[in-house]
Amino acid sequence: MKKIIPFLICCLTLFSAFAQDISKYKKENFVFANDTLKYRILYPENFDATKKYPVVFFLHGSGERGNDNEKQLTHGGKLFLTDEFRKNYPAIVIFPQCAENSYWSNVEIEEVSGKRFFTFQKSGEPTKSMALLLKLTDQFVNQSFVDKNKVYVGGLSMGGMGTFEILRRKPHLFAAAFAICGGDNPTNAKKYKNVPLWIFHGGLDDVVNPQLSYNVYRELKKLGHEPKYTIYLKANHNSWDSTFAEPNLIPWLFSKQQ
Repeated sequence: MKKIIPFLICCLTLFSAFAQDISKYKKENFVFANDTLKYRILYPENFDATKKYPVVFFLHGSGERGNDNEKQLTHGGKLFLTDEFRKNYPAIVIFPQCAENSYWSNVEIEEVSGKRFFTFQKSGEPTKSMALLLKLTDQFVNQSFVDKNKVYVGGLSMGGMGTFEILRRKPHLFAAAFAICGGDNPTNAKKYKNVPLWIFHGGLDDVVNPQLSYNVYRELKKLGHEPKYTIYLKANHNSWDSTFAEPNLIPWLFSKQQ
């Protein structure tokens, strides 16, 4: 018991510190017609509206859907709160939250014997959450303090799929993108073949088959554009842990501009 109590105190302290840091992401609502997209936004330290800043949109996975405007920060929220990031990459970071009954990507999911099979659409209308995100993106990047040459997007799992989705719908907006354990219909790749892209996946992923990422990578290579491609051979679905620890991810992302 003497050993457990200090451990619990340490855990509570760390949780409290993280909660305080997360509070730096301001809660916002984007309302269009009768629909609302909740999102959290992190402004750079000493934000000056007369200057121009890069913008990063980060798309969460299916487990963080809802309307609490908090869960979407579970994975990735810490990445942009480090002293190194805040000091070296002053940027605006936006975490939208997908509604519980929606999805970022226009995809059909079938589960057979405990395995999921994804059928990605080649066209069609965006989901409600993606449609709202597209509207938010249009509105936000036109702010005077946004550097339109440095707009980025990334995401994991459902958000990795959403990253490919928003790239094909707005291929000329993003200076670079990264997709973690996602997937897309390879025939869509031609729509974003010119966007610098880094694709990540876990080799042992039993939720989203790593073949889905590889299919996109292979198609882009056929089109003459070879994105960065990293497979963590021993990682399962949570390959985002390895991705967030990738020392070159942020420098690579912010080195790109239109």
